[in-house]
Amino acid sequence: MTKRHTSEGWVVFESHWGRRTVRSGRPVFPPRRVVSARSQRREHRARRARVHDLSGYGRSIRFEETHIRSDIPATLVFSGVLTLGTVLLPAAPAHSAPHPWQPPPVNSCGETGFDPLAREREPGTQPPPPDNTIRIDVPVPEIIEVPIPGPAQDNTRIVAEPLPEDPCANPCPDIRDRPKPAPEAAEAPAPEGNPEESAPGTGEPGGGSGGSAAIPWPKLEINTQTELIPVPVPGGEEPEPQPAPEPAAQVADPAPVAAPPALPVVESVDVVDQMTGPGSENRTDMRWSVDGTDLGLMWETKPGEVAVVFGDTFGKGWEPIGGGTGDQDWRSNVIGYSTDTDLSDGLTLDTFAQDSRCHAAEILASRKINNFEITTIPTSGFALGDRQYLTYMSVARWSKVPGMWWTNLGGLAWSDDNGSTWTKSQWAQWHNLFGLGRFQVATMVPHGDHVYMFGTPNGRMGVIGLARVPKDQILNKTAYQYWINGTWEPANGPGEWLATPLVSGTASELAIRYDAASGLWQMIYLDVTTNRMVLRTATEPQGTWTDPVTLVTADDYPSLYGGFIHPWSSGNDLYFAMSTWNAYNVFLMRAVIDSGR
Repeated sequence: MTKRHTSEGWVVFESHWGRRTVRSGRPVFPPRRVVSARSQRREHRARRARVHDLSGYGRSIRFEETHIRSDIPATLVFSGVLTLGTVLLPAAPAHSAPHPWQPPPVNSCGETGFDPLAREREPGTQPPPPDNTIRIDVPVPEIIEVPIPGPAQDNTRIVAEPLPEDPCANPCPDIRDRPKPAPEAAEAPAPEGNPEESAPGTGEPGGGSGGSAAIPWPKLEINTQTELIPVPVPGGEEPEPQPAPEPAAQVADPAPVAAPPALPVVESVDVVDQMTGPGSENRTDMRWSVDGTDLGLMWETKPGEVAVVFGDTFGKGWEPIGGGTGDQDWRSNVIGYSTDTDLSDGLTLDTFAQDSRCHAAEILASRKINNFEITTIPTSGFALGDRQYLTYMSVARWSKVPGMWWTNLGGLAWSDDNGSTWTKSQWAQWHNLFGLGRFQVATMVPHGDHVYMFGTPNGRMGVIGLARVPKDQILNKTAYQYWINGTWEPANGPGEWLATPLVSGTASELAIRYDAASGLWQMIYLDVTTNRMVLRTATEPQGTWTDPVTLVTADDYPSLYGGFIHPWSSGNDLYFAMSTWNAYNVFLMRAVIDSGR
């Protein structure tokens, strides 16, 4: 992969998915139409089953809609967390032209991947015709019974076979293999005469040249969209009860802010490599049925190994743009592992937790029922000794408001087999009471005697709160203290809702770590108000945090989100995983940072 330095510019990806090509033009948010020839054929075939993207966390929920003349109800199809919300970010002004056009990147096996950069249109190509269809969605309620407590987590796992020595050989050709190219269709003979000549008295081809062009009147399309109404009923397996933790006695501790460090300077940011999906060096589609995915949050599980957890994941049948559907091997989350210590040429994924040959397993189950629990999205991970921890959010539904979603709760899960299987805590849960929960999307970081929890509400427009808990009390909610006005306040009152905002403005998709080499805390998050991913630093978790410094923008990387730091970043190199909605895959990024220390 070629490293590219960022610049300014808006884009909309134009796709030629038959060759897995990504091309660019001027920005339109959201990408309502895919403008390749193949996509136009797909849209023609799907005219009676239109798909609309609704904002989500790093992806969108996608409802398959049936034309009003079709049968009701429509089939619900879903994609899970981080976002068409980013695709619909408020438009910031472009400051320069897009990057020059380049052919799409190709991996060492000759497979075409995705280019997340905003690029000019390929020379000689024309912009797509405007879509003059006015679409009106009509919700159709449908009652669905939901068994409670529901099915148990499927923890079926296999011992993964070693990958073939030939990196271009597919390990399970009987399950997943590249389709053979279709034979070239013979070109139809040209009709006699000149079809471009118009017959007299008309403005249409073959109809003359005396009239004016037809007015492109808008088309009206009315679609029905199923709106589920879940009704809980008894059913399923009762989980094994977990003993309640003993209430922890807490006292208030002072925690004043420290002076902010020097403002970091971002010298450059480059795409190192495509981490996932078709055309990646990891070839995750052929090896583990990970065709489309996002996020890529990382932590060190043990010396020499890093876990990489992805969000809503789709397999065979998935095609861009965006997340897939329920019949495309949808898993709410998957986990891979890497021992790659040289990130300068990309991050190599060694394996995934698998439930069958060449198939990454879902590690945290979700009900996949809209308006009840549509998905379960991991938000951070860390290890203490031999136990792994994940924070996650249970998403009830994605909102039609860009960048918003509604959660049931934020919670903790643990694993004692290095992340292969997980157990959700029945006690370490932060319920989203009246939609006001402050720690629905949490990031937890061990440091010293405590684990620090940074949290935001559901959606992308919340502020950051802070809490801490002793390392040996992580699953005990009564042991948490919330940072309120310069004091660690005990969790025996409404502290969860009163946590003092750490920084001004809104934030989403937090990635935070403590860099021991520099003695600084580093925070990356998405700022939807300015269309950019930013970096802040501090000497203490409660701050004072520096002003935000731009890492990447939607000018350069349309539909960007995520931004999860690799724990082995060192020196001036800050490596992080960035997702884009257009490619719906993950890219390893490298930022060169001068921290001033």
